[in-house]
Amino acid sequence: MIALPHILIVEDNEDDYEATVRSFRRAHFVNPISWCRHGQSALDFLRYEGEYQARNGSQADLILLDLNMPGLDGRKVLEVVKMDRGLKSIPVVVLTTSSDSKDIEDCYALGASTYIQKPVDFKGLAEAIRTMNDYWFGIALLPQTHN
Repeated sequence: MIALPHILIVEDNEDDYEATVRSFRRAHFVNPISWCRHGQSALDFLRYEGEYQARNGSQADLILLDLNMPGLDGRKVLEVVKMDRGLKSIPVVVLTTSSDSKDIEDCYALGASTYIQKPVDFKGLAEAIRTMNDYWFGIALLPQTHN
């Protein structure tokens, strides 16, 4: 049996997380989704550390990352993931409110696979998620990750 690709959403805003999940469901995305509210918990999740030490789930195949979070922000998470030999092959899609050209350039320089500005309404978000879903899980070939 082939495992469905697993997505990790790193988002501190519960409303944004729930809207993103609703958008995936609207796009008929049935793959497993995990949620981490903060940067450090995302790194712990990816490394099977801290509260995720005993987790039995699969490794994330795609990370959907917000930039502006308290504590360890998305920029630092992206930097750490792309410097970690065991994690760097996981595609990271930055999904954030920022359209600042410095943020965009910095994220691509750090290794982001895609940078998407969050649409302001649910309809726009649903369309962005549908397009992203079609690309990452319909067209693109993802690296095979192993636990």
